[in-house]
Amino acid sequence: MNCEKLSNPSMHKKKKLKHTVNKAKEQSIMENKNQNDKSKSIHDILPLDLIHIILLRVPIRHLARLKCVSKLWCSLISDRDFAELHFHHSPAATNACFFMKNDTTAYLVYLDDNDASEKLVCPPFQKKPPSNFSVLGSCRGFILFHRDPHFLVVWNPLTGSSKRISYSHIVHRSSKPPGPRIGYDVYLHGFGYDASQDDYLLLVGWCDCEGQYHLDCFSLRTNSWINHDAAVPKNLGIQLLGFRYWHSGGLFFNGAVHWAPWDLKDYRDVIIIFDLMKMTFSTISVPEQLSCSSPSLTLLGNCLALYSGNDDCRNTDIWVMKEYKVHSSWTLYQIPCKDFRPLCLSSNGDIIGRGYTSYDKTGYFIYNVRGNLLKHFKSLCCQLPYRERNNVYTESLLPLPSDIKDKDNNKKMKKEIGIIDHGLASCSPGLWCSFEV
Repeated sequence: MNCEKLSNPSMHKKKKLKHTVNKAKEQSIMENKNQNDKSKSIHDILPLDLIHIILLRVPIRHLARLKCVSKLWCSLISDRDFAELHFHHSPAATNACFFMKNDTTAYLVYLDDNDASEKLVCPPFQKKPPSNFSVLGSCRGFILFHRDPHFLVVWNPLTGSSKRISYSHIVHRSSKPPGPRIGYDVYLHGFGYDASQDDYLLLVGWCDCEGQYHLDCFSLRTNSWINHDAAVPKNLGIQLLGFRYWHSGGLFFNGAVHWAPWDLKDYRDVIIIFDLMKMTFSTISVPEQLSCSSPSLTLLGNCLALYSGNDDCRNTDIWVMKEYKVHSSWTLYQIPCKDFRPLCLSSNGDIIGRGYTSYDKTGYFIYNVRGNLLKHFKSLCCQLPYRERNNVYTESLLPLPSDIKDKDNNKKMKKEIGIIDHGLASCSPGLWCSFEV
């Protein structure tokens, strides 16, 4: 099963990248001028263009440490264009499974063809335990948390960048003081990226006490909420049974957020989709042969997939849509493992996931598409809680729009007070557990 989608960097990004390398070259020249000894540095031996190509092939977790090699490397790796290119084109992309251990710590579980490892991290929660945060989804290296009744946190575990958002004013906007606030139910949350605007978007779908459905969107670039009630189909309550019919946490894929139905009645039930660029709803029909009443969504390679327990309670059915939005491309794979939750694909196209076998083995496994067990990871001490949803994300060094604005403002301020910025940056030894909120 090979659903990987390859793409080439645009000319615009190539020009940006050339500009980044040129800036790094200037930094290298300045560093060499400041050296008093005659010893050669790595920059004297290897061309900067070659160093850049090498760094693009370094696994993301090691790049954060390599920032400390020199001011030049720190400047290059910290550049947003480099982070973007590494995220899209690095052959060593790192997928991790994320889940909360308790109110203050979480596990990152890394799985690949031959090895499994785990790391304990500290999410940026300011509220004292119990915080009661749940994970709703991920996008481009950022994880979305939610805490009842109306609080969201976006966080990059690798860089520590985070942002807190409240939407209490949205669900209460219809109330008029001094009267009581209206009743409401929040059913859908979504998190994704609009490439046309270079913006991360948060979605909240909710219903007021009069049965009217609403959709609001938060832009991290403009730091503001936008109402999209006009995008909600007028017959949503009849044809789609309202927002309450779908799993709350949406799955971002192909520029859109997807929600799977809670209770599957027949094949006419659908996956609902919200396109973040067009701001429109659409649907995908599930496979006619789907036997379980409560399927879940995931991504395998670069394909949308549904998985659910089989009627015999001993196998897991995985339906993969090999061609996006083409109903006939749904393909079934059966895994002889109870409650198997596919997480990602190995480099050979085998399925890595977590579940229970008929021999009462629990943990993380690799199966091929024919259902043969290839590997059982026994070295992990952590176990994914039974009711915890799949939270798989791809690590990145990408910044939030607010991080870029803050950096630009700092540069502008330094110029105004006459300080020349030579790209100096510090590396925090507490990268994994010291986060500024």
